[in-house]
Amino acid sequence: MKQPLLLTSLLLLALLLPPGRAAAQTANLYFPPLTGSTWASTPPASLGWCQPPLDSLLAFAGRKGSKSLLILKDGRMVVEQYYGTYTADSAWYWASAGKSLTAMLVGLARQDGLLTLTDSTSKYLGRWTSATRPQQRQIQLLHQLTMSTGLDDSPPAPCTNESTTPACLLYLAPPTTRWAYHTGAYRTLQNVLVQASGAANITTYTNQRLGNRIGMTGLWANDVFYSKARSMARFGLFVLARGSWNGTQILDTAYFRRMTTPSQAQNRSYGYLWWLNGQASYQLPGSQAKLPGPLIPAAPADLIAALGKNDQKIYVVPSLGLVVVRQGQSAGASRLAASSFDNELWAKIMAIFCRPTATAAAAEAAGFLAFPNPTAELLILRQPGRPAASVRLLDALGREVLRQPTAGPETSVSVAGLVSGLYTAQWLDANGRVLMSRKVARE
Repeated sequence: MKQPLLLTSLLLLALLLPPGRAAAQTANLYFPPLTGSTWASTPPASLGWCQPPLDSLLAFAGRKGSKSLLILKDGRMVVEQYYGTYTADSAWYWASAGKSLTAMLVGLARQDGLLTLTDSTSKYLGRWTSATRPQQRQIQLLHQLTMSTGLDDSPPAPCTNESTTPACLLYLAPPTTRWAYHTGAYRTLQNVLVQASGAANITTYTNQRLGNRIGMTGLWANDVFYSKARSMARFGLFVLARGSWNGTQILDTAYFRRMTTPSQAQNRSYGYLWWLNGQASYQLPGSQAKLPGPLIPAAPADLIAALGKNDQKIYVVPSLGLVVVRQGQSAGASRLAASSFDNELWAKIMAIFCRPTATAAAAEAAGFLAFPNPTAELLILRQPGRPAASVRLLDALGREVLRQPTAGPETSVSVAGLVSGLYTAQWLDANGRVLMSRKVARE
């Protein structure tokens, strides 16, 4: 009896997964020319964004010491605001948002056969820590990407978290046994890239391997990347397109997927030098405490972010087709990477979507309450007419494989851990009664 059901499910899945789906996912994205200042724009009103909350957002960013605030929708510029004397031609530092750029560069070097993630860092740098040689050999490039080297992130003075000298890189625990935000251990990855590639310096490698291919300009100085706001936006668009640019896949999709999903058990809100929203808990720099809930509660669950000191931000939200860039001075409590400003800013951003576009309204009227469909990682479930208390997924045999409470008008459900196939999404009331069902596919 199971065979006909399985065959039916496979046939339905085939219908839901047309050829070339991966390319179609980014087909509606706009990519600006590699050179010049041309960048197509979209009026906020055409997207259903309301002006009063948008004005409030721009004023808030200004009060918080911002130098720039850019918002892209599907690659097109919707907001491009500069403050004070800062202009589109001004440059500013990325701080630790540059870590996420480094993760991209490591992926490209791996793709080119210059290194493997399981290589010991000492293969490229020799004696780069004060650990014993056997201890040092255990530290791999992967451990640096995931902040799990086991080196001491709070070494005694005069050393700091950012120190890169061997005397300041002290062995504390075996790799993978703890997550700790350690800038010094991370920074040596740039030396690895130079050694592995034979490039003159890290700026040369960045420009040749990535910058020139997406129109991003900038330079590294003292291990920190500097660029204009639009170059940050180009990098964010490259990430929104899952490592491709204008139809050309630059970074292999398997590495991209691993980079933007939980990378270790201790801090699931951290990928390969990328911050991940929507997880059950998170850790912050300088702390071993595991805090419950998502990193940025006000933001969509599928948000990924490059976060830097003093609130340098590149946010990417695939479900909304958004890239948000912020440069400026410190704007919130905690100056390293994540801060209170993240949630404050996203509460303001989410308020601008005050009425649905005609397309969104028509889609909802037609019953498209589950999207994207098919999906490989994240499924967004929109509330039906009657408020639901929870949502669940059933597999092709009717077995419950996932259940979680709703989180407002839209609930994000991670399907990354599920096998490919056809599922049924259901909205349940407080008594567990089914309010609505929709077929969805995990590709």
